[in-house]
Amino acid sequence: MDRYCPALFLSATSSGQGKTTLTAALARYHHNAGRRVRVFKTGPDFLDPMILGRAAGAGTEAEPLDLWMVGEAGCRHALYQAAGEADLILVEGAMGLFDGSPSGADLAETFGLPVAALIDARGMGQTFGALALGLIQYRPALHFAGIAANRVGSARHAEMIRARIPAEVPYLGALPRLDEAILPSRHLGLVQAAEITDLEQRLDHLAEQIGTTELATLPRPVRFQAPSEGLEGAGILAQFATATETKAPVGARPWSATPLAGRRIAIARDAAFSFLYAANLRLLEQLGAELAFFSPLNDDRLPRADAIYLPGGYPELHLSQLAANTAIKQALHAHVAAERPLYAECGGMLYLLEQLHDKNGHSAEMAGLLPGEARLQPRLAGLGMQALAHPAGELRGHSFHHSTMTISVIASQHGIRQHDGQPGEPFYQWGSIRASYLHLYFPSAPAAAAALFLA
Repeated sequence: MDRYCPALFLSATSSGQGKTTLTAALARYHHNAGRRVRVFKTGPDFLDPMILGRAAGAGTEAEPLDLWMVGEAGCRHALYQAAGEADLILVEGAMGLFDGSPSGADLAETFGLPVAALIDARGMGQTFGALALGLIQYRPALHFAGIAANRVGSARHAEMIRARIPAEVPYLGALPRLDEAILPSRHLGLVQAAEITDLEQRLDHLAEQIGTTELATLPRPVRFQAPSEGLEGAGILAQFATATETKAPVGARPWSATPLAGRRIAIARDAAFSFLYAANLRLLEQLGAELAFFSPLNDDRLPRADAIYLPGGYPELHLSQLAANTAIKQALHAHVAAERPLYAECGGMLYLLEQLHDKNGHSAEMAGLLPGEARLQPRLAGLGMQALAHPAGELRGHSFHHSTMTISVIASQHGIRQHDGQPGEPFYQWGSIRASYLHLYFPSAPAAAAALFLA
């Protein structure tokens, strides 16, 4: 049975136009109006969803939608579920509307989402209308809810823009520069939501401003088709049984819907290690695992665990505290010495090295479980969608880091870059450690994800 729910895809001409601020403002405006809001973020991202989840209300998760990483079936399932729970669905795009392959426009067209595009109007007058017209005419199959002007300098500036908007362009109004409510950022993107002490006040101020524009009008309902049979509940795992069996090498164990049954996975989660997809955690539980959480920053012991998961984050911002916690480092050594699996992604991998140097030249001793060191760089050192091949399936994810690493371990394999199929990030297996710069989306290949936590 199909479901209907008002929905809007929020995009722009490029990165840095204010998409996250706009999406957060709308989410908070409708939340304050008593509506249940579900927010999604296009593509791989950990930081923007922290803000968007807070904007939509306590306990709300903002999860990824991406036709390549999540897959069309996974996106359809997520939107269908949201349509049954929410009064409004908001989807924030990535980069510009037509950037990437698949692009935000591809996602919006696939699911019939009306598009609201944001254009930064600083230093621009009547040319705004030409850009707006180009956006809505570039791909006629897209349905546009309208175009909005952002960072408008004055009432006169707003009048100048409105006066030359072509009749074919649905205009959604102008947003002023809101320096007092701007969301702070650092080298990997926005500052984590938990670190912005006045985030609630900023979100409420943004909501008040958005309420004065036509953007605040509840968008039209969109029809969300029911997913194919077998994509709800436990069936989302069972669908992989046949594919897993056909890809597995001769003599491999047969597929089990709960390959992690009876296993306890300890997961690092604090200000230094917070880049976790909620879908990854849900899947591990669906695969049978019991999850326990710990803080490498603050705890002096590990939970009892059969496997450990060190996700990405900002270890470089907490060098002294991580270095000083020798108890946790000793516990990690004992875990690995017992040949129990430890899986580390990006920042989690940096923590396993002998030394980590921040961008200011400060350094500290890390866990010393991988022979090598890493240095933060002033510019991005790795960026892009990649896959990791496994006999049980292709795990998909992305790379996004500012550090470079020197390590004396030979990679067991490399990621596969999505855009050209060439080798990407190295993947290391060192005893019971598995580590790489890749942030993997576990539901893309559940059996392969389970293998990361099995001996």
